[in-house]
Amino acid sequence: MRFVLKMMALVVAASPSFAQSGDCDSAQTQMEMTDCARADWAAADEELNGAYKDAIRAMKDLDANLTKADRGAEESLRAAQRAWVAFRDTACEAEAYPYIGGSIQPMIQMGCLARLTWSRVGDLYILTEQGQY
Repeated sequence: MRFVLKMMALVVAASPSFAQSGDCDSAQTQMEMTDCARADWAAADEELNGAYKDAIRAMKDLDANLTKADRGAEESLRAAQRAWVAFRDTACEAEAYPYIGGSIQPMIQMGCLARLTWSRVGDLYILTEQGQY
């Protein structure tokens, strides 16, 4: 099933992007709506990468101010992020599963990926602020 989603994403990415026109509020066809969901997920993923880098930097700084015995903030965040990515991907696969084989399935899955990713971005920004003393 992940292969099917990856192939759909590649097809949508290779086609002219409806989402790039900035008119996702008026998307009417399934392909247009899926393209907009993919664009939202891509934007969330880009923001996630920046938020994660900032959070890692904050955790490294935190570790630097701790005794060797107390360090572990950076590694803890890395482990949490790996676990979160696995959770996100599996949760979104499950959320889209009722639509398996339907043209709406990729949109549902990408919409879920975007929603959970945006949420994680917020979590990482909060963690970054907490890690800066």
